[in-house]
Amino acid sequence: MKGRKPARRYGGKVEIGSVIRDRLKETKHSVVWFAKQLECSRTNVYKIFAKQAMSTEELFKISEVLEYDFFKIYSSRLDLDK
Repeated sequence: MKGRKPARRYGGKVEIGSVIRDRLKETKHSVVWFAKQLECSRTNVYKIFAKQAMSTEELFKISEVLEYDFFKIYSSRLDLDK
């Protein structure tokens, strides 16, 4: 279609809970420590690990606690040159 830009696409689905779990392992902190930092129960931490998506506020807090920019995972998948 002339004059229209193609829709932006991102590569693959991000399973953010798995990425968070992996980052927690890298930091060598326990689930108990993580739960205390987030002011939630261990059960809720395991629910986070199972999530495929979450709110930006929740992801921001987790990024602060684990000192990692999880938003980069999403933004790096944008193909802005198309």
